[in-house]
Amino acid sequence: MTNNSVPTAPAPSREKTEVIKVSAQSRSTAVAGAIAGIVREQGRVDVQAIGAGAVNQAMKAAAIARGYLLLDGINAIIIPSFSDVMIEGSERTAVRMSIEPR
Repeated sequence: MTNNSVPTAPAPSREKTEVIKVSAQSRSTAVAGAIAGIVREQGRVDVQAIGAGAVNQAMKAAAIARGYLLLDGINAIIIPSFSDVMIEGSERTAVRMSIEPR
């Protein structure tokens, strides 16, 4: 890497993407640090939340993590989707955010 190079995250891998599960009680800054760390190391991460409070914390964390990554020259994007998950025998719909470099 030369002095003029901008650091980049590893190329995203779809094979084994780590999933961070967020609750309404999760601290957004702590989740943001985890998101940024995983994106730096593995190139991408998925964040999963169920319920309005959890989705709020996850979205705040994703926005904060994007700021952390921008400081390292990594322009991260957030791709939202829905995912059906089984919790204690009942199906629930989760919001899943894939976070990866552009």
